[in-house]
Amino acid sequence: MKLPRRRFLHLAAGATVLPALPRIARAQVYPSRPVRVIVGQAAGSGSDIAARLLGQRLSERLGQPFIIENRPGANNNIATEAVVRAPADGYTLLLVNASNAVNATFYEKLSFVFLRAIAPVAGIFRVPQVMEVNPSSIPAKTVPEFIAFAKANPGKVNMASAGTGSVHHVAGELFKFMTGIDMVHVPYRGTTPALTDLLAGQAQVMFDVTPSSTPHIRAGRLRALAVTTATRADVLPEIPIIGDFVPGYEASAWLGFGAPKDTPTAIVGTLNKEVNAALADPMIKARIADLGGTPLALSPSDFGKFIADETAKWAKVIKFAGIKAE
Repeated sequence: MKLPRRRFLHLAAGATVLPALPRIARAQVYPSRPVRVIVGQAAGSGSDIAARLLGQRLSERLGQPFIIENRPGANNNIATEAVVRAPADGYTLLLVNASNAVNATFYEKLSFVFLRAIAPVAGIFRVPQVMEVNPSSIPAKTVPEFIAFAKANPGKVNMASAGTGSVHHVAGELFKFMTGIDMVHVPYRGTTPALTDLLAGQAQVMFDVTPSSTPHIRAGRLRALAVTTATRADVLPEIPIIGDFVPGYEASAWLGFGAPKDTPTAIVGTLNKEVNAALADPMIKARIADLGGTPLALSPSDFGKFIADETAKWAKVIKFAGIKAE
């Protein structure tokens, strides 16, 4: 049977389009396979715990496993480079943290420019730091008293940190920059040895994240002078903020998710929506509070601005202090 030419062309066009429709539909379903989340800290760290907490919730909501892959080292640069080189398809994510903002200036030669290479996806939380002293070696009970003590004893106050370029270090350097005091930076290979020497009196002050120091503060082994955030910390509500005494001072550790640049906007939007929904869940909020944090629910653009602002702030501090990667 012969078909009219117009009818034949119509059916032929339909036959061409129809097989493509399932492929297009499948391409629009995200995720359709497991997603890797690259974490630059060791398993069991606070960052790792947060990544697994959010990863589990994303798995439940989106129906695919979010697999945590730990690649510690080089102050988060190893993990970041792995994501920078990954396909921009939404199946490899980075656990972004404050180190990424610091590293942009701290390291003179990186194979990537973080603000250009990673697309911001969503914030997770902020964690306050606490300015604390060994009460047996520093008589100061307030920030003004500490500043007076340091000015009266230039170069005699040892400031412990978890390593050069760590959030502990740059928070202390920001304090030095804004107060004009002189402290000797003593870097350690991690938070634990730094705290050990602070407790033993080998170091006198530290700007530690609250989860690791709060038990020592509550037991009276360390004295908290102030927290570093712009508002008081829920875990130490009785402790004032440094900004009460040093106007404009603010520092914190923080976490979020990033993806390779050029990751489709729709995928970034899906992830952002689900992360922010998780952060609003009372159970997730309670777990974040246990880690000493407060949720950082932001849009992708607002998270990108947050990272850019942090990068600019720490660039000034690093240049002022002359900090370089060892």
